[in-house]
Amino acid sequence: MLDANFWQDKTKSKNIIKEKKLYEDLLNSYKESQIKLKDFDELNQLAIKENNQEIQNEIIGNIRDLRHLVKKNEIKCFLSNEADSLDCYIEIHAGAGGTESQDWANMLRRMYLKWADDKKFRSSLISEHKGDEAGIKSSTIKIEGDYVFGWLKKESGIHRLVRISPFDSGARRHTSFASVWIYPVVDENINVEILEKDLRIDTYRSSGAGGQHVNTTDSAVRITHVPSKIVVQCQNERSQHKNKETCMNMLKARLYDFEIKKKEKKNQNIETNKSEIGWGHQIRSYVLQPYRLVKDNRTNFESTNPDKILDGEIDDFLEQSLYQII
Repeated sequence: MLDANFWQDKTKSKNIIKEKKLYEDLLNSYKESQIKLKDFDELNQLAIKENNQEIQNEIIGNIRDLRHLVKKNEIKCFLSNEADSLDCYIEIHAGAGGTESQDWANMLRRMYLKWADDKKFRSSLISEHKGDEAGIKSSTIKIEGDYVFGWLKKESGIHRLVRISPFDSGARRHTSFASVWIYPVVDENINVEILEKDLRIDTYRSSGAGGQHVNTTDSAVRITHVPSKIVVQCQNERSQHKNKETCMNMLKARLYDFEIKKKEKKNQNIETNKSEIGWGHQIRSYVLQPYRLVKDNRTNFESTNPDKILDGEIDDFLEQSLYQII
């Protein structure tokens, strides 16, 4: 950073500053934890001498909070893969089942947006296809923040919901499915080769809100990468040029993610799994009736408070999935 030419490459300097901040935050948090632990120990010794049970109980609560913080920093230390510190795209698709699954897809999107908001991360809508009556058929959002891809990368898969349908006049129980796929936002330092001859680019009118200009011009863009059959689309910008630029960034992210999984020899059947959003493929079940339970089928971690989970409090599930790969 002291180099005279450091600021000439803005992208590179921005990434270095971001990395420096991440390491500084970890180091400062570690030092603060040591100081707090020492203070708690000294205060506890004093409370024992004075037989002050109230102070001792308060110290126990403070130590629990400190342990929780140390646990989060521990996970950050293990998020050392090349893409873990990057921002991410979240792609959500409703499964078969019409309005039911489309509403469930919208609930999942809300869950991740609430999670991002609670973390003070920045989120933006890239594309959206609304359901015929309610919810969404598909949606892509971008979340920007420290270690976002590292935190969310294990969320890819099929999510299952069981509830009494609000759209069924007979109040019957329904099972719905939606898929979630997480991709890293690739920065300029990662080279992904994309040949122009491999692309099919289509333009169309935006189906979402955006005013008279957006809805009367072919500003939305869809790009198909023919060899991999990967399709990306963007409609949130007024400019077709900007939508195309966003699509190319998303395609770069998808291809990079595909190569990562191929090299690591993990999720080898991901394209097979994506072909059927239904029974036998779910990574997590959210049951609202006849009992209340959220269970991750990979880690067997459970929560009996689905309302809290659907309001974005998913850190416990994310941590368990990360510990599994550590």
